[in-house]
Amino acid sequence: MHDYDLLVVGSANADLVIGVDRRPGAGETVLGSDLAVHPGGKGANQAVAAARLGARTALLARVGEDDYGRLLLDSQRSAGVDTAGVLVGGAPTGVALITVDPSGDNSIVVSPGANARLSPGDIRASARLLAAARVVSLQLEIPLETVAEVVRTATAGFGDRPGPRVVLNPSPPAPLPTDVLAACDPLVVNEHEARFLLSDGPAGSSEDPEVWAEALLSRGPRSVVVTLGGEGALVADRDRTVLVPSLAVPVVDTTGAGDAFTGALAWRLGLGDELEDAVRFAVRVGAAAVTRAGAQASFPDAGEVAAL
Repeated sequence: MHDYDLLVVGSANADLVIGVDRRPGAGETVLGSDLAVHPGGKGANQAVAAARLGARTALLARVGEDDYGRLLLDSQRSAGVDTAGVLVGGAPTGVALITVDPSGDNSIVVSPGANARLSPGDIRASARLLAAARVVSLQLEIPLETVAEVVRTATAGFGDRPGPRVVLNPSPPAPLPTDVLAACDPLVVNEHEARFLLSDGPAGSSEDPEVWAEALLSRGPRSVVVTLGGEGALVADRDRTVLVPSLAVPVVDTTGAGDAFTGALAWRLGLGDELEDAVRFAVRVGAAAVTRAGAQASFPDAGEVAAL
């Protein structure tokens, strides 16, 4: 029996958000709204998204011993996330500086802070959390060597028990080692991330998401999901490729929508859903998330998803 449907290993940041009429160009200053501070970070966002839907969720991350760190711990606990794996200290809590324009599009700069101190040693010391989870979800706002250590631990298993299924969203994008790619089931990418990973070949210049998915599968992952914003998501494995359409909703703020999607997807896989079914559910979660401002504050519960 697993203690957790989902373990998220990743970043926890304070999101400092300003609304702007338009994002500034190089050397330009624009006026914005009052500053709003929200709990965020791709790892923390995914954990809250899954827990709010009903998942038994744990987070393995690192925050600073400061007000932002306390904000993040409080937000995780209020959502029902097990924070026994959240380490405190070593550097200030990570911060994301976010501007949001009237269309809901955002631009983000991240100062990693304590996220950059989440080490392979921390992973080894937390092996019990990995052993207790059905699925582990990863991003790249923590060191790549730490992500690789999670993958090694997960693929090695725990005696006669297999390790958790690995879901990876390579954001912000970076070159991925072969063994990390091979463990992904699925690799979850948006257009920007897909083009980055494929920039060394002709598929990177294609406009066709099916071409990206096929090329990414050739790099080694067991399955691939390409998120397409308002158009939905493309699901691909060795047998077939399926486009899952999104829902037409009013867009207020896209911040965190990808994290809501991935957290929901990883949870449904932990419950035993087939990949396509998990993506169909996750698309609805992502659609609900863009209808409200903020990251974690916008994430729906199961009733709100069912009502869409």
